[in-house]
Amino acid sequence: MTKLCRYGHPGSEKPGLIDRSGTLRDLSRLWDDLTPERLSPQSLAQVAAIDETTLPAVEGSPRFGVPVSHVSKCVCIGLNYADHAEEAGLPIPQEPIVFLKAPSALCGAHDDIPIPPHASQVDWEVELGIVIGSTARHVTEAKALEHVAGYCIVNDVSERSFQMQSSQWDKGKGCDNFGPVGPFLVTADEIADPQNLRLWLDVNVNWDILN
Repeated sequence: MTKLCRYGHPGSEKPGLIDRSGTLRDLSRLWDDLTPERLSPQSLAQVAAIDETTLPAVEGSPRFGVPVSHVSKCVCIGLNYADHAEEAGLPIPQEPIVFLKAPSALCGAHDDIPIPPHASQVDWEVELGIVIGSTARHVTEAKALEHVAGYCIVNDVSERSFQMQSSQWDKGKGCDNFGPVGPFLVTADEIADPQNLRLWLDVNVNWDILN
């Protein structure tokens, strides 16, 4: 498998695939969208069996949306990197800090991020997004990765002054477009060891101009 994506204008994205040469190809003859149901092992195997060169190449440089449509929930782990906890001057948690981002916070990787009124401490964090491909309830740690369809990059945008006003982290993390995702979903078979990946984020936009 290679990279899966959704491309096009917001609300009318089409499913796509990035082939081995880096060409974007249209998957809409097979799927009408890249929905959670398309992330099952059986469905992904169907795509893997296709000759990529038979899919139409997409011309130009279209916008990329969130790689999966109809995301029901986005579960996040706070202070999940030891160096980030040290950077923030916070103790490493004894157990995971769990919070949610609203589905409305998710947006395309290159979409604009509207800054809320009175925001003063907008922050950014690169994260590894884990995309669950089949129903997972009461799963043991040993079997957890069997339910992973793939991985993507997520920018966990936060407004720290909102977040730190109380213990309600969602207040500073769930604003519209505070969760750019993608642009691609890389299927699990492409990642030999998800614990050994290098992540980085470059900031090249002054957020004041978007205020």
